[in-house]
Amino acid sequence: MLDQLDIEELKRIARLAGDEILQVYGSDFVVDEKADESPLTEADRRANVVILAELQKLYPEVPFISEETKALSFAERRQWDYLWMIDPLDGTKEFVKRNGEFTVNIALVKAGVPVAGVVYQPTEDKMYFAVQGRGAFVQVADQPARLLSGGESYRDAAVDPVRVVASRSHLSEAVTEFVKDLEQSGRSVEFLSSGSSLKLCMVAEGAADVYPRLAPTMEWDTAAADAVVREAGKEVLQFETGEALLYNKENLLNPWFVVE
Repeated sequence: MLDQLDIEELKRIARLAGDEILQVYGSDFVVDEKADESPLTEADRRANVVILAELQKLYPEVPFISEETKALSFAERRQWDYLWMIDPLDGTKEFVKRNGEFTVNIALVKAGVPVAGVVYQPTEDKMYFAVQGRGAFVQVADQPARLLSGGESYRDAAVDPVRVVASRSHLSEAVTEFVKDLEQSGRSVEFLSSGSSLKLCMVAEGAADVYPRLAPTMEWDTAAADAVVREAGKEVLQFETGEALLYNKENLLNPWFVVE
């Protein structure tokens, strides 16, 4: 499956979804509320329809998990080798605030590992994308640039200030403590904020040193950007164990993690 993957098709699908989102973004849209009290708009629904229709045309044999489509039971999902992990509109709160910091996320997962992903920011026509073994890239309009790992880890004392990126809408007390710990170790901290999966991509491209996500997220929130991070030579590690995130778990809730 991975050998047959056309990343240009995934980018095209993400842009189609982005077009649907921008049509709603420019209108006087209504905000509904899900059972978990998170917001839902017509943009989420329309982007989801486009993505699923296009993926099923190209790869009808590959099942999917999407934020906006009820997941099948784990008894069935656990048999899957490959699957799509989709968030048609990541950062709906940012969409509602109209700050542009929302993305379309499409990932291909194999045996729990994200092996390809696209993260598209429609308002900027900015695309992050990666395929395992082929590199990670960022593209604005028609100009792709490869993301290359390099530099020291934020854990190295020589990195000062440490550029910490965190959620614009979900800043937790635990993240505040994370920053305090850095400062108490004698480091200075430059605090950055952004919405959606753009935070993971900021670490991947070297715009931030670390992203501590010490609050709940779902697998579809991170899978596509995780693929970009890994292929850029960075890591998304569970906060408690230091192990990589896994996908298509029985519980689709991510543990706390740090991108570094």
